[in-house]
Amino acid sequence: MSKVGSPKSSVATQLWHFILHLRWHYQLFILSGGFLLGGFLSTNLDISSFLLQFANVHLLLFGGATAYNSFWDKDEGPIGGLQYPPKMQPWMWTGSLLLQGVGMVIAITQGLVYSSIYLLSMLFFWLYSTPLARWKSHPVKSLVAIGVSTGFNGVLLGYLAAGNEGINIAVWVAALGVTLMLLSLYPISQIYQIGEDRIRGDYTFAVRYEKKGVTRFFVVSFLIGLMLVGLAIGISNFWLAVLFGGMGVMVGLIVFVLLKGLSTTSEDYSKVMWIKYGTSMAFVLFLVTALILKHSRIMEYLT
Repeated sequence: MSKVGSPKSSVATQLWHFILHLRWHYQLFILSGGFLLGGFLSTNLDISSFLLQFANVHLLLFGGATAYNSFWDKDEGPIGGLQYPPKMQPWMWTGSLLLQGVGMVIAITQGLVYSSIYLLSMLFFWLYSTPLARWKSHPVKSLVAIGVSTGFNGVLLGYLAAGNEGINIAVWVAALGVTLMLLSLYPISQIYQIGEDRIRGDYTFAVRYEKKGVTRFFVVSFLIGLMLVGLAIGISNFWLAVLFGGMGVMVGLIVFVLLKGLSTTSEDYSKVMWIKYGTSMAFVLFLVTALILKHSRIMEYLT
């Protein structure tokens, strides 16, 4: 299917295409686990602050950064969360930065530490996409950029948004664990883009290590990350950590089996998205439930 959209497209059509490139469903269903875990690890929960910054991080920061990356990628084939990416227009570069800028203003209301972490994520997103640095085209640098901006910082932002100031050891451990779990899935979405990335000159993780390397990386990163997150959760509730670990092992085995059967063509796009959405949603739903149980005091009656 050819890409839609042209310089002569109506304003409404261009706006819709821009919204599609924000991929908000992707941000909420795949990247929200770290922020939610930060809220769970908090002793108390300032619900208004938490929800405001949740929307800010996932809709403005992550959404804006994703559109910014799409502008420079100019993908012709399927991308994460968008099978038929429409053509980006010149004004969308400005729009993506404007969204992140508005998010930064909202982040400042949460304090210096919070806004500094938010700004750090913006910096890594910029390094990841811009032709001036293009960390996306380097296997290791791309992992650092995505790991810090969406995984590690996501947990810290969620914890601070809940109303905390100091960051304890459990949160640092959880942040590292989430980073590894998120990164274990990251190269999977590059598998079906190997051909296009090679043409564009992006030396991604999947291009460098191919499917075998991506599979090995998933196993090691996912298991270590699972143990670290389980340890952090266990500090709050032992049995919840056991449940999380058991669920994680089952999900990991399913992903491993599915990975073995993947090809390196766009024909397997839907399978890759099923892996990413299925895995991420399992943990997101778990964390939403755990967060509600803990902060509604229901868990006090279950322990």
